[in-house]
Amino acid sequence: MSNLFLLLLHVYTVSKIHGQYEGSGNTWSSYNEVVPERTRYSPQLDYRNPRWCHTLSLSNGEVTCFSPRGGNYRSTLGTRCQLSCDHGYRLLGRTSVQCMPNRRWSGTARCREIRCHVLPLIDHGAYSCTEGVAVDSRCDYTCEKGYEIEGDRTRTCLDGGDWSGTEPTCTDNDPPTIKCPPSRVRLAGPGKRTAKVSWEPPVVKDTTDATLTDVTLTGQEPGSDFKEGVHVIRYKVYDQARNKAACKFIVRVEVRRCPVLKAPLHGYLTCSSDRNNYGAECEYHCEGGYERRGTQIRVCQLNRSWTMVAPVCVTMEINTDVRTAAALLDQFYERRRLLILSTPDNSNHYYKLQNMILQRAGCGLDLRHVTVIELLGSPPREVGRIKERHLNSEVIEGLRQALRISRSYFSMVLLDKHGVDRERFVYPTTSEELYSLIDTDLLEEDERERLEKNKDFCD
Repeated sequence: MSNLFLLLLHVYTVSKIHGQYEGSGNTWSSYNEVVPERTRYSPQLDYRNPRWCHTLSLSNGEVTCFSPRGGNYRSTLGTRCQLSCDHGYRLLGRTSVQCMPNRRWSGTARCREIRCHVLPLIDHGAYSCTEGVAVDSRCDYTCEKGYEIEGDRTRTCLDGGDWSGTEPTCTDNDPPTIKCPPSRVRLAGPGKRTAKVSWEPPVVKDTTDATLTDVTLTGQEPGSDFKEGVHVIRYKVYDQARNKAACKFIVRVEVRRCPVLKAPLHGYLTCSSDRNNYGAECEYHCEGGYERRGTQIRVCQLNRSWTMVAPVCVTMEINTDVRTAAALLDQFYERRRLLILSTPDNSNHYYKLQNMILQRAGCGLDLRHVTVIELLGSPPREVGRIKERHLNSEVIEGLRQALRISRSYFSMVLLDKHGVDRERFVYPTTSEELYSLIDTDLLEEDERERLEKNKDFCD
């Protein structure tokens, strides 16, 4: 019994010195209390132990080992293992390890998930991803209504932790819509050549802008007066992205017109407005020596016809069978000018010369509304006449007294339409001098215009 105890004590002491229990799988060392000096441990290498090192595993990765003793000895001493990570993971640590004599692997490693950065939001758009920020996650971009993608519509998280492509933008390429009011026709009112036309503003919409204010008008403003004819009104609008839309419509102003009136023979017209438009009034006038028969004013109606029937200008009837000079002059008041010629007798050489000049100037005198009255000789053979019509002796005497016309010598008196003495001549005068005096001092503005139009009539 004592011998067995001594044997066990010897074995225990040796084991403490070497610091190892075989088959325990753990290594430890300590100091022998009996022998104070340290003894270096030399493990007993066993290339046959299939689990010399612990079984190697790699989460989210793969371990590929090559043992000198074959595939069943994946953890034997000297076994070399290649470490790799699954798709989407990055290896941190050693790519290759070996089972060492100290029953440990020569290094460590782990697989960390590869993640891309979180994509930023884009203006007027959004994106959705299949796997968040993991590798192979696909993010699809969409834009708000009215905006279009410019750039990559899809981005994928790559193995390197970066996103494919570039960040897209949402661009407003959709123009606004604008609807103009319908075209319209307006009729000018009586006596007018314009019409006031109004309309509602155009209807504008945009898919992105709630309120569009950049609307411009080309043409007249609504509510203004439009002239006769066709007017094109254009509107255009821009949204915030400067996309443009435009529309147009027509404003047509009609002026109802009657046939153009012709001036009566030996007369003329004065018309209001545009002479023949709806509501225009035309007044008929006769030249000096003629008088109107018929209506004075005609009006253009909406049905494009004139009221009444056109009057005519007939030769003014001068009543020479009167007893006083005043009764005679009243017939010419405001209608004709008078040129009164007086001579002592028909043989007077001044009279003969002047009479010849006046006969040649007859057409020009008619254009200037001048009537010639002749007072010839002395009583009892004194004669007064207007062309071939003779005057009463009392009228002759009344003219001489009223106008202070002497029988003793040749003279001429020029009276205006109001019977005012405007010029006296004691010698014959040429037609040019007479015309110049009348045109400068006696004609009214409208008479000058008509004379200018008819100046070639007497040629």
